[in-house]
Amino acid sequence: MPTYEYECQSCHGKFELFQSITERPVRKCPHCGRPSARRLIGAGGGIIFRGSGFYQTDYRSAAYKADAKADSAGGTTTAKTDIAAGTTTAKSESGSDTKGAPAKKEKKS
Repeated sequence: MPTYEYECQSCHGKFELFQSITERPVRKCPHCGRPSARRLIGAGGGIIFRGSGFYQTDYRSAAYKADAKADSAGGTTTAKTDIAAGTTTAKSESGSDTKGAPAKKEKKS
């Protein structure tokens, strides 16, 4: 339930009320008793999410998780996957490429 801020148009007194969203705005001012209070538009309170599933890091991609795991292991490796060819190319910090494609053995006659 949010806290709403009100202001009386007669006495210019300000007050806050803890109300349900579905409740109608209060008209009677608690300071002067006149029915001239109006609800103000405010920033409101911040929403606090608790528990799992609400954090940006909960929805990371598999590629991000793989890079983070490689970083924590000590060496930074960037992996690229060519889906059409079914190969993976990894590039280490030194700049050398390593291919993980299956090797074909050729028979020599």
